[in-house]
Amino acid sequence: MDKEKLEYLQSKALDIRKLTIEMIGRLGVGHVGGALSIIDLLTVLYYDVANVTPKDPKNADRDRIVMSKGHAGPALYSVLADKGYFPIEEIKTLNLPKTNLPSHCDMNKTVGIDMTAGSLGQGLSAAIGMALAAKIDKKDYKVFCIMGDGESQEGQVWEALMYAGNMRLDNLVVFIDNNGMQIDGMTSDINSIEPLTDKCKAFNLHTQRINGHDLTAIEDAVNAALSVKDKCSMIILDTIKGYGVDWVSSKGYGCHSMAITEEQWREFCGKEDD
Repeated sequence: MDKEKLEYLQSKALDIRKLTIEMIGRLGVGHVGGALSIIDLLTVLYYDVANVTPKDPKNADRDRIVMSKGHAGPALYSVLADKGYFPIEEIKTLNLPKTNLPSHCDMNKTVGIDMTAGSLGQGLSAAIGMALAAKIDKKDYKVFCIMGDGESQEGQVWEALMYAGNMRLDNLVVFIDNNGMQIDGMTSDINSIEPLTDKCKAFNLHTQRINGHDLTAIEDAVNAALSVKDKCSMIILDTIKGYGVDWVSSKGYGCHSMAITEEQWREFCGKEDD
């Protein structure tokens, strides 16, 4: 990645973090930690490698991005607002009555959402269906699915991975946000998913494991995944829950869902007033 692109993506990632903190801060509480940990991935996907169409969000040839860990919706909403899928003023309505931005992603409410989420473990199955549809329809679009590490304790995830490996879906790239924490504690203490790399390889997936906050590494890994033929790709992102905001990440798994004061979000976002 050249210096100019890297600086642009770094700037975008910071913008999206600010929007996410403002959105949740205005509401007063929300799923902060797991939203912040995937912002670098979302930045690379939406501003670099994925074929997305904000002016034509239902374009049949667009790439699909499935947010299986639906509680990270605020990060995705921030990207969609910044890309122009809907007015940026709508971020002030997060999870309020009659909002188009519910706590978890809903394709029937939010322009630009490709799959409804909420019950963890289901998004990958939907993403596989989209990838299969592309093969059947002889379409070139790619499908990207973002899951959490706690979510990956669900049995349905492993059934889906087994099927994706068997069907050799080389148009599907799966990401696991491996931040090591979930709502109740450390993932390793509750139900460890390690050795994750070995497991994914055993399911016949082209598997890479990278620093999930290194924009260059993310771009390289996605491009490598898209160049693989006859194999579904898995990219394990080693991340930090709450990354980029010290007073969030310092809470550990307590930042899964936490309160944000008006003073905190305004200071982080550099906003004295509206």
